[in-house]
Amino acid sequence: MAAIKSRKHVRPRFTADAPRPTSHGLSCMLGALAFGLPAVALSAHAATPEHANPDTAAAIAQAKKLPSVSVKASPLPGYLVDKSASDKYTQPLLDTTQTLQVISSDLFNQQGATTLTDVLRNSPGVGTFYVGENGSTETGDAIYMRGFDSSGSIFVDGVRDLGAISRDVFNIDQVEVLKGPAGTDNGRTAPTGAIDMITKQPMAADATSASLSYGSGDRRRATIDWNRQTGEHSAFRLNLMGQRSGVPGRDRVENDRWGFAPSLAFGLDTPTRVYIDYLHVKQNNVPDGGVSTIGLPGYSSPDPARPQLADAPAVDPSNFYGTTADHDDVRADMFTVRVEHDFAGGAALRNTTRWGRTKQDYLLSSFMSTASYLQTPDLSDPSTWTMRRLPNFRDQKNTIATNQTHLTWTLNTGAIEHDFSAGIELTREELSTVARAALGDGSWPAVSVYDPSPYVGALNYGETGGWSKGRTDTVSAYLFDTMKFGPRWQLNLGARLDHYTTDFHSVAPCGGRRGPDCGSLAEGTPVTDLDTRLQGNLPNWKVGLLYKPTDNGSLYANIAVSQQPPGGDTLALSSRPNNAANPDFDPQKAHTAELGTKWNLVDDRLLLTAAVYRTVVTNQVEQDPVDLQYVQTGRKRVQGVELSAVGKLTENWALSAGYTTMDATVTRGDAVANDGSDDLAYTPTRAFTAWTTYHLPFDLTIGGGARYNGALKRGHDGAVGTPEFTRAYWVFDAVASYPVSRHVDLRLNVDNLFDKRYVAAINKSGYRYTPGTPRAAMLTVNVRY
Repeated sequence: MAAIKSRKHVRPRFTADAPRPTSHGLSCMLGALAFGLPAVALSAHAATPEHANPDTAAAIAQAKKLPSVSVKASPLPGYLVDKSASDKYTQPLLDTTQTLQVISSDLFNQQGATTLTDVLRNSPGVGTFYVGENGSTETGDAIYMRGFDSSGSIFVDGVRDLGAISRDVFNIDQVEVLKGPAGTDNGRTAPTGAIDMITKQPMAADATSASLSYGSGDRRRATIDWNRQTGEHSAFRLNLMGQRSGVPGRDRVENDRWGFAPSLAFGLDTPTRVYIDYLHVKQNNVPDGGVSTIGLPGYSSPDPARPQLADAPAVDPSNFYGTTADHDDVRADMFTVRVEHDFAGGAALRNTTRWGRTKQDYLLSSFMSTASYLQTPDLSDPSTWTMRRLPNFRDQKNTIATNQTHLTWTLNTGAIEHDFSAGIELTREELSTVARAALGDGSWPAVSVYDPSPYVGALNYGETGGWSKGRTDTVSAYLFDTMKFGPRWQLNLGARLDHYTTDFHSVAPCGGRRGPDCGSLAEGTPVTDLDTRLQGNLPNWKVGLLYKPTDNGSLYANIAVSQQPPGGDTLALSSRPNNAANPDFDPQKAHTAELGTKWNLVDDRLLLTAAVYRTVVTNQVEQDPVDLQYVQTGRKRVQGVELSAVGKLTENWALSAGYTTMDATVTRGDAVANDGSDDLAYTPTRAFTAWTTYHLPFDLTIGGGARYNGALKRGHDGAVGTPEFTRAYWVFDAVASYPVSRHVDLRLNVDNLFDKRYVAAINKSGYRYTPGTPRAAMLTVNVRY
């Protein structure tokens, strides 16, 4: 079979996996499953290949070949995806000169993953290791990758996705993780990579899948994926999701959301295709502010006058330190129109127009246990101990509008074959925030260390008069050229130039610890904090050389440079002199070199990769020890090895595994880890992930996975007595699935099979941590037609 080269040929992968909106929304979805599926079954039966018209018979036949439906299909889904969905990569993964991991929905749905954070467990060393700074707490997909925060480098179909939210994967076909500078591919990004979520699209076939799940922590989830061919060259697809869910091992934390994603396609299997997509997701969550580190290994007394605190017992990891007022309400909308045209000579044009908006309103009651905030009325009775609560607020709206035009074509110039990929992007991003805080004396009710209660009565909070508005306009142009010198050598060149203009205005109450100067005004009066315009050019480039000793193997070398301007991925600026988002600073630069090899084995069913890499990030903000001014003299480096294997060892044995080492250090500048070493915080020195399944002769599929993360060091902020690092841990998961009938199968997932207690993430000061999920089970019923 020829390689799939266009999104119009997206694999008809119908997986059953679904959450639930509100109780009313879930009832509607359950009703649809109960009363609608019999009719769907009849219509699906009527649309068998022998009854379809000749142009769509092959596509329908392929759609029917689902793992639990067709006896002719492989009993196990394939985890291997041989090519990126992005047109910027004209070559298969085997011949891509950079670490690019594609995580298919076959894999993450089998694992029971529901969020982007869950999916990224399949990429070694990528995860949510950081819980926030001091009294603040991070929410959403707070992703660290190769030593740096990559939360703002998340894309959907190549378009930046803004907002500190948790992203559901009910409408996602695959997740692509590009490691190393991604500035040439995506514009401004984190220095060590980017994440691209590829959405599901309509296809010329009739197929339906649905799922119902229930598990530990009162997790309830439902999804429906419904595709219908509406004409000879048109189709409609609808994905629905609803979830009402607690969190295993955590009291009162909730993840409640619902969403729908309708999409239309016209011109399928013709030279000109049009896709129209819409996504709406609503979340009403109770956020998790973490658990106190009191009593954990490494904890000592924060107060010399109370050395007994060093022997304090550990708190219950299920403790919830928030209040009944805590909430995390999110509304995300995304509208996309994409037009594709294939020219007779092999060239292809693609134009994408996207409008997206994310609104987030949350209150999260965090806590701190400094010597002054940790009260011990009776030092011998821990039940009397209390900590100070600190409210965190966010009222923020992010909006993006973009138009991307992309052209690919092939040109032969004598002995050299060129595969070109070029494009222009016009983007406007807008940010709007409203500042909220506790009113009155600014205090929040204290909380018991060992027996916290969320019932605190009425809380006095509201707007402070502070706000910020920002707008960034970016014009980008890029060009990639893969030059083939015969069958063995390739030279990959890429360059991109972004011109950006940012207008940013913020107002804040004057005075206080961090407010602007009041002058003759009363303290607390809202005054302008920052009013600026920032503009500049960001040139990014990369060069890769590849040698193919055989058709199924490659050796490559790659160097790349990317830049990130003040404000990072969101371009929210700061007036503080020690903040890299200050507009007076220059862009941060990242230089990466990578050597690697990739091999397709077992009849091209298994891809093995190995790479050594080094990334050096310069223009880091540091304070001069003499004049105490902040200058960009800092330098950080991360280097290591990354190995992976994905695919099938046999028709009945599938595998996805990865291992990485990360030597992440400060090579110039002040230490950022609290232990005084030159190591970067929130970066495990070693990480491993694996998932494997085996299909037994009597149709039972069993399997499982292993995850290892090395110790993490926390950041430096002068906190006393708190743990300086988290311990390494292993976690093992298991799965078993069985087809009850031709259209129904059952799947049981058990996470943390041996109930390992571990610290998944820690905050900068070490006062709070996120406990790892204890042993938890999820039973899923999958239905496919």
